[in-house]
Amino acid sequence: MIKFTVISTKGGVGKTTLTANLGALLADMGLRVLLIDADVQPSLSKYFPLATSKPSAGLTEVIVRGEVTVPCITATIYQNLDIVVSDDPEGNLPHWLLNRIDRGFRLRFALQSPAVAGAYDCVLIDTQGAIGPLQDAAVLAADILVSPITPEILSAREFKDGTMELLDRLEPGSALGATLGPMKAVIYRQDRTADARVIASGIRDDFIKLKGRVSVLDTVVPHAKAYKEAATLRIPVHRHERKREGVAPSACTVMHQLAWELIPSLQGVYAESIRMQERIA
Repeated sequence: MIKFTVISTKGGVGKTTLTANLGALLADMGLRVLLIDADVQPSLSKYFPLATSKPSAGLTEVIVRGEVTVPCITATIYQNLDIVVSDDPEGNLPHWLLNRIDRGFRLRFALQSPAVAGAYDCVLIDTQGAIGPLQDAAVLAADILVSPITPEILSAREFKDGTMELLDRLEPGSALGATLGPMKAVIYRQDRTADARVIASGIRDDFIKLKGRVSVLDTVVPHAKAYKEAATLRIPVHRHERKREGVAPSACTVMHQLAWELIPSLQGVYAESIRMQERIA
């Protein structure tokens, strides 16, 4: 089982959209995928329709019990794709965690529960933008950190400063057995302007200097209306935009490239929904 945490110290960069679409694609590829909404503002919990209107339990029970039980997991309407919903609208969990000596490792240990470890191939954790104990717990639970970064100068500066502060703060946790996973940055919502290309190039140059602490993926997610449309329709973007006119790659192509780069063993594997459409065509 591989665990990804989608992280950014800046809000509004597309963490939830990326988590949802990557998880849905991996599920459509045949992996058993568990999404975890570790944001007290439950955007991921509302992204895809659920198979039940009222989940039995969610993130609160996972954190407080330190265990993922079957009632904590809710199926979505999509095959192989389940979720632990966020059920803490008043934001009590970060305050509860703050008083725990094991606050940084509580989610990490919870994901070792049989309901997860024996049932899923991949876990994707969405996080809140605000720095705090819940974000830290999500980071320390991951094998790989994925951070979307928009190619805008202020976002790029915030990303670099915030990322280094995050790594500096949490890397000492490795001494307690929670090795901090590698961070993979993905340039996200890049438009076709010269300015965006220059900034994206600068981002790559900056992170080359970080000596392997952060790497920038080759895959670039463009700024395209398909992602917003798919979110409105509550369907995975690779299903919504399978093909596209013009030189820019379709959302389906981009998301497959991203999945292959993050999990190289999946190279050449396509979503079942895409294979079915091709057979029908």
